[in-house]
Amino acid sequence: MFSNLLVLAMSAAPQASTPPPPAYDQAAYRRCVDSLQARAGREGIGSALFDRHVRTVVPDTSVLRLLDSQPEFKTPIWDYLAGLVDEERVADGRQMLQRHADVLSRVEAAYGVDPATVVAVWGVESDFGDTFGKRPLLQSLTTLSCMGRRQDFFRGELLATLRIIRDGDVTADKLVGSWAGAFGHTQFIPSTYRRLAVDFDGDGRRDLVDSIPDALASTANYLKRAGWRTGEPWGYEVAVPARFSGAHGRTRRQPLSHWVGQGITRVDGSPIAPDGRRSALVMPAGRDGPAFLVFRNFDAIYSYNAAESYAFAIALLSERLRGRPGLVRDWPTDDPGLSRLQRRELQQLLLDRGHDIGEIDGIVGGNTRAAIVLEQQRLGRPPDGRASQGLLRALKATRPVPAAPAEPRTR
Repeated sequence: MFSNLLVLAMSAAPQASTPPPPAYDQAAYRRCVDSLQARAGREGIGSALFDRHVRTVVPDTSVLRLLDSQPEFKTPIWDYLAGLVDEERVADGRQMLQRHADVLSRVEAAYGVDPATVVAVWGVESDFGDTFGKRPLLQSLTTLSCMGRRQDFFRGELLATLRIIRDGDVTADKLVGSWAGAFGHTQFIPSTYRRLAVDFDGDGRRDLVDSIPDALASTANYLKRAGWRTGEPWGYEVAVPARFSGAHGRTRRQPLSHWVGQGITRVDGSPIAPDGRRSALVMPAGRDGPAFLVFRNFDAIYSYNAAESYAFAIALLSERLRGRPGLVRDWPTDDPGLSRLQRRELQQLLLDRGHDIGEIDGIVGGNTRAAIVLEQQRLGRPPDGRASQGLLRALKATRPVPAAPAEPRTR
């Protein structure tokens, strides 16, 4: 939600070697914790609860460098989508639609959000519950409440976390997730949890960690409150004539008749019925890539994590889960990104060449990127650390050459 933990883990964008965690002023940190306790007391959080869960926290300053590293804003959209809307996730998502059909039907009846959209959010946010994240929320949020940017925001999230524990919804040991505090199957941040999570399984607790019904219903409730319109599409791919030169972008809404008048059609060439709905023309990779007309439901998805790449991942995965084909027009690149299956294949090739990259998991982390750079240099390719189709083909076409021993790095 604030940060998609799965995409952070899977990002194939080049990154520098991980520096050591920054040092911090211990006296200033203690003063900050004192001020947090005073605020918590004013807001009804007892000192015993605060002391147990905040006063004992040892700061994790490694989270500070993540404040400006969300891949939704830094990764080319074709790389971003390659590992999020791949055949594995489509197949797994279809299984989840069948496995949880009863719950999803009841969720749709209660909140008006279709099963494919809810399951798409689940798939992108936590890979259907397989990847919650491993950072203790109390440690991350206490650190961010006292250091770095946006301390006021993170203080509110920390206090919301303490209220979740106080109210007995989720125990402290289960509150692990992303660096920014998102947790559970569909990665709510604590303040959103407090505001919009629902008890859908009727056990008296709102639990997005151990209750799939609560998590799916809470996600639908979020989208409904964000303006979801039942029965309407999020949008669809369109064809834009070469002569088009008008304004476009997610916030530039026009009646459908406006776009029809500009010569825009569905991507298969069929006409668009110009009803009274307002829509926006979005070209996330510019004029040379796919184009879309998007409606109010796209904005509801966008609000879950305010990045267009993220919203398109949810929207396009939901289309595949409905049994519809993928994009008609290709992204404007001759070297697209890799699916998770292909990333694992790449990692195996790197291991075969003697690189110490750790587990073959499809996650392009620091060890994998360092190995990619070495292989790119050997192949005479730009050493940018990017996992791509071109690199995979090049490695498959060349005989393994054992790498020189290297110091282990964090994946």
